[in-house]
Amino acid sequence: MTVFCGSRDGARPSYRAAAFAFGAALARRRLDLVYGGAKNGLMGAVADGALAGGARVIGVIPAWFERPEAREGRQRASGDAQVVTEFAHPRLSERIDVQSMHARKAVMAERGDAFVALPGGFGTMDELFEALTWRQLAMHDRPLGLLDVDGYFSPLVAFLDAAVREGFAPSDARQALAVEGEPDALLARLEEAR
Repeated sequence: MTVFCGSRDGARPSYRAAAFAFGAALARRRLDLVYGGAKNGLMGAVADGALAGGARVIGVIPAWFERPEAREGRQRASGDAQVVTEFAHPRLSERIDVQSMHARKAVMAERGDAFVALPGGFGTMDELFEALTWRQLAMHDRPLGLLDVDGYFSPLVAFLDAAVREGFAPSDARQALAVEGEPDALLARLEEAR
């Protein structure tokens, strides 16, 4: 399962807890995790949850993230000079190094049998919308889902519904996106959609 989520923890402890729980739920269902490979934020939490349950965890990492200028950027963005600058999760079952963000998304799409977004920022939205657009264009027929922790995705879901209502998006593409607040409920809906 391909998971998109933040490389930060977010403002609420519930985001990190939900990410860990989602990873653990994947492991209980004997599903592999394919994700962006980070050890920090929700990315690290979902990997930790999956690894704790014995799942295979595949991290897809653009070479740029390991460069010194990217490490310095992460330190500046965090505002903490002591922030750990290594990007990759140290316990990945498989690490796939790619040359670009475009290649990263392509590999993540190729390796996953479904797409799920957990709370995250601009990168998470970029990945989610690309997978949703590809579904709309019939480039894949895999299920998609949002883990809506504490209503994080409520404004996004309202936007998607408005896009359909206003004639900018087809209703079948919107209906292909399952939205649930609990990991097991979301995974059950995605299994039904397969």
